[in-house]
Amino acid sequence: MVRLDSAGDVLLAGPAVRAAGGRGAQVGLLCGPHGEAAARLLPGVERVHVWDAPWVGFEPPDVASSEVPLIIDELAGQQYDRAFVLVSFHQSPLPTALLLRLAGIPWIGADSVDYPGSLLDLRHQRADNCHEAEAATELLAAGGFGLPPGDDGRLQVRTPPEATALTGAAPYLVVHPGAAVPARAVAPKVAADAVHVLHRAGYRVVVTGAAAERALTAEVSGYGRYALDLGGRTDLAALSGVLAGADAVVVGNTGPAHLAAAVGTPVVSLFAPVVPAERWRPYRVPTEILGVQDAPCAGSRARRCPVPGHPCLDSLTGDDVLAAVRRLIDPTAEVTA
Repeated sequence: MVRLDSAGDVLLAGPAVRAAGGRGAQVGLLCGPHGEAAARLLPGVERVHVWDAPWVGFEPPDVASSEVPLIIDELAGQQYDRAFVLVSFHQSPLPTALLLRLAGIPWIGADSVDYPGSLLDLRHQRADNCHEAEAATELLAAGGFGLPPGDDGRLQVRTPPEATALTGAAPYLVVHPGAAVPARAVAPKVAADAVHVLHRAGYRVVVTGAAAERALTAEVSGYGRYALDLGGRTDLAALSGVLAGADAVVVGNTGPAHLAAAVGTPVVSLFAPVVPAERWRPYRVPTEILGVQDAPCAGSRARRCPVPGHPCLDSLTGDDVLAAVRRLIDPTAEVTA
């Protein structure tokens, strides 16, 4: 299996991984460095290969001829007999398929709108507006690998660790204000207002973020006045435990949204429409989508907002978030500021 993008993309590949292993196959996963931690959380992955491919990622590496033989030799040494290349609807699987052919893999399947020549044995066409997780499982099914009996196709990770030592006792909400793509992140003041309003409404709030986001999580938590600040204190596995213990997670379209779905926690999705929600929304968990979905940036795939003021997300208020939280976890409560 191949999924070369970020952690969220790898998490969405989880059901397809389980389909691949459902007939007793040993499953290896080739991923990029930003997806490695997620790959190691997926049930059914026996072996993880990591390669920073020059045709994916936000800051792709330069093409280096010395690197290519190394990954080819690594894959060839495992003697895989089939490969599925998972890509987003706008990506080509063909550079990866060429790499796999050179590694001696005799059968390769992928979604592809481009003519594949001899690179693919299965050239599959995904359904229009198909969710990324469903597109992956449909590709596997077309190649003869359906989900195992009793597998409902939801996202999963290995058992999340106990997080009470980090979070304190439940109940609590998680607000994760950052995003890998700037266009998909709310302004700090919007996230801070949400935390303040949730705190004032009586909810205990935990703010999470990566080590590089410590200044952001400190600001959003009110410097500890309104929320517990866990910025920089969790790796992806520990974050899965924090999210699993939450009543709901407030998060943009970024990896932790899919991690929340994988541990079954409801999501208030602050969703910028630069990519379609039907393809990227939290998968098969209770979800409230906030954000102007018909904003001028819709479908642009922009990494930085092309519209002054970032109106699709920065028009949201803390009261909007409070109302969405209550619709998810306490629909009988009266919504007051």
